[in-house]
Amino acid sequence: MRRHVTLYGLTFSLPLLIWQVLFFVFPLVFLVALSFWTVKNFAMRPDFDTINWVTMFSRKVFWQAYGTTFVLATAAAALTSILAFPCAYAIAFKLSDNARRWAVFLMVIPFFTSYLVRVYSWQIFLSDAGIINVLLGWIGLGPFHMLNTVGATIIGYLTLCFPLAVLLQLFSLVFIDRTLIEAAHNMRCGRLRTVFAVVIPSARVGLVIAALFCFILSFGDFVSPIYLGGGDPTTLSILITDTTKSGQQWPRAAVIALTMVGTLLAVAFLAVKFAYKGRTK
Repeated sequence: MRRHVTLYGLTFSLPLLIWQVLFFVFPLVFLVALSFWTVKNFAMRPDFDTINWVTMFSRKVFWQAYGTTFVLATAAAALTSILAFPCAYAIAFKLSDNARRWAVFLMVIPFFTSYLVRVYSWQIFLSDAGIINVLLGWIGLGPFHMLNTVGATIIGYLTLCFPLAVLLQLFSLVFIDRTLIEAAHNMRCGRLRTVFAVVIPSARVGLVIAALFCFILSFGDFVSPIYLGGGDPTTLSILITDTTKSGQQWPRAAVIALTMVGTLLAVAFLAVKFAYKGRTK
């Protein structure tokens, strides 16, 4: 069927198009161009040289940071999805409509506070003389070193992603056809088996999209790795800041950023393809 562009449709689509061009396409094109510039005497010069790509891709520290970032983001996405699912399931199937509205409201409240403030608050809990170690000391345990560790970084990722994961999973679970669940129960399918055989496949799109958002947010996060993880091990976001401070190497930082963008686009494509696999229009 041939489609015609109308003034009405153009009027509503034009702001979105302008937004995408100004805040995604133009910065991305500039970033690509910047990656080919050169730095001499601490000054950037417009050029077309692949030295920045060759230099960064030949460094062991780059690939170590890339692997660390990918593994941490994958672990955070998996852990957040696993912990969020029981919460979203309980809200969707166990609570009344009024209680469900309050639960959604409580999930939104954390976004009222800056993520940086929430991360700083975790330092009070996780430090060697923090609240958790003080409580453990009352029963004769600890102190345990929790701050500036990989575990603390994961906690920061959970702080960032958990409420969003619950909401995205919830919006998918509430639209599941309840007759499918009733049919499974009529066929003497247990509760746990119903969850894995009916609920999860029916909500696959929402569950995958929630995990994807967790991966994206964790992959590009700078706050948790530096303030809770102590910058060790180095992630790509930390490597970007270190690179810019080393002789004003913004072009090399652009290479790292473009690698991150390319990775996220590839992961997003594969995740969406898997989410809609086997679905008919």
